[in-house]
Amino acid sequence: MKKSKTNIIFRNGGIYLVFLILLMSCNAKQKEYKLPIIGYPEITNGDTIYPRVRDFSFLNQDSSIVTNEELGDVIYIADFFFTSCPTICPKVKQQMIRIYDKYFDDDRIKLVSFTVDPVRDTPSRLKSYSEKLDAKLPKWHFLTGEKDSLHSISGDYMSIALENPDAPGGFDHSGRLILVDTEGHVRAFCNGTDPEEVTEFLKKIDHLLNEG
Repeated sequence: MKKSKTNIIFRNGGIYLVFLILLMSCNAKQKEYKLPIIGYPEITNGDTIYPRVRDFSFLNQDSSIVTNEELGDVIYIADFFFTSCPTICPKVKQQMIRIYDKYFDDDRIKLVSFTVDPVRDTPSRLKSYSEKLDAKLPKWHFLTGEKDSLHSISGDYMSIALENPDAPGGFDHSGRLILVDTEGHVRAFCNGTDPEEVTEFLKKIDHLLNEG
């Protein structure tokens, strides 16, 4: 028995309609989904308080003061490094350059690199280092300041910064790249020495940009 053209059209149209509904449902779920806030929240008077990066004030490579308040209008990607690092820092910086290049024209994003060796990493030294990377302000800040302040704030970024004479270069530090939103919440991080992880991290940056 032959199927009528009407039945075929109806069936194909029905399949298309189901596909369209599923697609719209998936898009709606993607819009509803938000990256989690990393860290343990506290309950105060019934309110859930999520951890934030503490207030800070450091000098960048131009010897200008940079505070967390100044970064409040953008999301930013942070890392901890030192200019004389003999191990992971060059690999991490190559991945930071990927991010810098991808979002260079996007004013909603900045990059912030905190030194763990402020004794040697003065603003002038950070200036030379940033110029070698062709990293320009105000897109990418390289920050220095008091050692204790820099090392202690690393924990707010789910990172590590410790002076250790037995470690290569004298410091233990994480190779993480950390995504921070406009409220100072850490929303994602990855291993900055692994290009594949960074590729997935880039997708999370895009997702956070689209949340707003």
